[in-house]
Amino acid sequence: MARRRRPCGLLLLLALAAAVAAVLVAAGAQAQETCSGAVPVPPRRGARVSVASFGGAGDGRTLNTGAFARAVARIERLRAPGGAELYVPPGVWLTGPFNLTSRMTLFLARGAVIRATQDTPSWPLIEPLPSYGRGRELPGGRYISLIHGSGLQDVVITGENGTIDGQGSVWWDMWKKRTLLYTRPHLLELMSSSDIIVSNVVFQDSPFWNIHPVYCSNVVIRNVTVLAPHDSPNTDGVDPDSSSNVCIEDCYISTGDDAVAIKSGWDEYGIAYGRPSSDITVRRITGSSPFAGFAVGSETSGGVQNVLAEHLNFFSSGFGIHIKTNTGRGGFIRNITVSDVTLDNVRYGLRITGDVGNHPDDSYNRSALPVVDALTIKNVQGQNIREAGLIKGITDSAFSRICLSNVKLSGGAPVRPWKCEAVTGGAIDVQPSPCTELTSTSGTSFCTNSL
Repeated sequence: MARRRRPCGLLLLLALAAAVAAVLVAAGAQAQETCSGAVPVPPRRGARVSVASFGGAGDGRTLNTGAFARAVARIERLRAPGGAELYVPPGVWLTGPFNLTSRMTLFLARGAVIRATQDTPSWPLIEPLPSYGRGRELPGGRYISLIHGSGLQDVVITGENGTIDGQGSVWWDMWKKRTLLYTRPHLLELMSSSDIIVSNVVFQDSPFWNIHPVYCSNVVIRNVTVLAPHDSPNTDGVDPDSSSNVCIEDCYISTGDDAVAIKSGWDEYGIAYGRPSSDITVRRITGSSPFAGFAVGSETSGGVQNVLAEHLNFFSSGFGIHIKTNTGRGGFIRNITVSDVTLDNVRYGLRITGDVGNHPDDSYNRSALPVVDALTIKNVQGQNIREAGLIKGITDSAFSRICLSNVKLSGGAPVRPWKCEAVTGGAIDVQPSPCTELTSTSGTSFCTNSL
């Protein structure tokens, strides 16, 4: 299938992303706080192989699926001290999905593009995630991600800002026309893996979510650019899912859905699997989305806890911060701190809601009410904001200990006021004036102690 010509707007985004990435790298050099030590840099790999040595051709026409598979198999057999590197030279390397292995680095040289084939019938299917029970979009299985791995340890995906291009337009068209047979593929999904580093790579035009670590631990994603048109459906940037000890830093993300969204399984399946997302740091993220810059949910049935998101800059977006769940989700969202956020041209500054997202089937437990507790949102400055925000709990499971502090939202026209329901907490130095539900003595006491 012929590749669509890239619109000028996306070229401008690429240029903007490159400029922002340069600023972020420079800033990182000034010893800014970092969580990247969550995964120590691996020792130098003991061997290096090139995909070009396994019959590959970077001409944009040759299908290299077999070449990538043979190269990864060679790395497995080598058992080199410290593992091995798979080098992708400059060029356009058309490929179908391929798997990674443990103790390897996938290195994209400057000018290297790993480009997904648009021959969608050739994409293999895999089982649904146990914490979802079915494909996220449709019942049954799902298409495997372009780059995939399961049960791995010590995997690095890095380079000189080479590109992983999902050519997602064909998948987006199928979604819009309702001709999909199964759930669309991610660009990168690593399952049940640990000690993962993703850095200095551009992810572009994913068919579905871009970067999806699920059931993983010790994950670092930094200095990454993620791009997709704003009208591309469900192209989330980074979605840690039932994963722990995750660091996401210094990234530029402009996509068609949430830039960063923390998840942990879907309704009865996520409750049964019971693996929370925990100990996650999100720091120095810049970007734009028709949905949320930073989100938790809505799939949170395994629970989400101990999250710090700070130094965030979002523009031309639907929501600055969106924390979302639903009746039937169960699970919990607790101990979340979002701090030092700058917003410009955003519809809602903040939404914390208990009525978002659909259900996998009719077997979900309608009595499984989520617990939302101990959320602190502080030091938020927004201009060109239309609505301050909505905090809407669940009648039989009110959201508790919600703290807003130093939240200043302004607009060209008066910003629409806060709306609150089934929530308790406190508010200190908030403009527009906060809801009365957030001015109780007990809530203000929690708010003071949490700052």
